[in-house]
Amino acid sequence: MTKRALITGITGQDGSYLAELLLGKGYEVVGMVRRSSTLTFERIAHIQDRVTLAPADLLDEASMIGVLREHQPDEVYNLAAQSFVQTSFSQPVLTGETTAIGVTRLLDAVRLVDPAIRVYQASSSEMFGKVLEVPQSELTPFYPRSPYGVAKVYGHWITVNYRESYDLHASSGILFNHESPRRGLEFVTRKISHGVAAIAAGLTGELRLGNLDAQRDWGFAGDYVEAMWLMLQQDQPDDYVVSTGETHSVREFCELAFSRVGLDWERHVVIDERFFRPAEVDLLVGDASKARDRLGWKPQTSFEQLVHMMVDADVAAIERAAAHPPAGTA
Repeated sequence: MTKRALITGITGQDGSYLAELLLGKGYEVVGMVRRSSTLTFERIAHIQDRVTLAPADLLDEASMIGVLREHQPDEVYNLAAQSFVQTSFSQPVLTGETTAIGVTRLLDAVRLVDPAIRVYQASSSEMFGKVLEVPQSELTPFYPRSPYGVAKVYGHWITVNYRESYDLHASSGILFNHESPRRGLEFVTRKISHGVAAIAAGLTGELRLGNLDAQRDWGFAGDYVEAMWLMLQQDQPDDYVVSTGETHSVREFCELAFSRVGLDWERHVVIDERFFRPAEVDLLVGDASKARDRLGWKPQTSFEQLVHMMVDADVAAIERAAAHPPAGTA
């Protein structure tokens, strides 16, 4: 019997990789999309004819009830959120409505329509924030340092609450930073890879960044979506840290990215205090031994491979754009 999955946030980085994975496993894939004046299908353009798009919004529980009733999914992956930490400081209420209360609306819709639906909730390493132990595991106390992190803690605990109160098969993946060529330009990794490509092409001479000493556990998004799927194949729901177990600084990312195109990063990177967070998270590194032992999951892509993949993709994109300028600009 063909399984059907509903993905919220299908047009995002993780949603696009997860959709590819599920299609490859023979799933029917339904993507929940907001009606928006700026909606972009760029990340799923290559598979858009193979997925069904359904309009609904995490801010509107009735719309989610409607989608669940119409499409009757076996699995729901909640990847939609206001997911940019910096924006959460300037839009804390919107972040809370979407990233926190939105999870409750979705879980409640599942409870009302069909409690047998299996649910994946995208939790985040940002919940650990001001870390109380290194590395961080499923048992590490949370100490979020941004409105985004606080909202993710709410989303995490409400998922646990619905699992225990209503016997839902609801699991949370506490994913550490995961990147790819599909990452948004507002995220520091993609900002670096795109900036390197632009500098290499002679389009600009500098890249302005914030805290180069911040350390993160960076993996490849394409590896991490497999862990999401594996969680919903287990007999019992649970929460899992998904990470590489390695930590690298923003400075290291810069060094690898610039060296990929034969440049010295120190000649081009400018420290700009506008990009410092009001409250910084200094060191995130995950212990994914539970995911390894119970799910059989481990990352396949090294830090160096990830950085090179992102830089190569941005270099190729800029070369394509130069070879095919928009009409009227040549």
